[in-house]
Amino acid sequence: MKLFSKECFRILKKNKYCAVLIGDIRKNKNVIPLGFYIMNIFIKTGFTLKEIIIKEQHNCKKTDYWAQNTNRDFYLLAHEYIFIFRL
Repeated sequence: MKLFSKECFRILKKNKYCAVLIGDIRKNKNVIPLGFYIMNIFIKTGFTLKEIIIKEQHNCKKTDYWAQNTNRDFYLLAHEYIFIFRL
């Protein structure tokens, strides 16, 4: 992602926008905040964070499976982030 953000920075014209859609993941019952890792990479590259939009996910393939499983000890990740960066 560092290389990708650097390439976006290189080719994007001044005062234009770059949008990134990404969601977090869970590994070993712990949340890995990929969205915020990516956000920080773009900021360190030189972009300015203009907006954070939280997109609710609907009709995910495994949602019914997890919703019916009453033994879970974690919340479902039911959102993604849309980061709007400006150069």
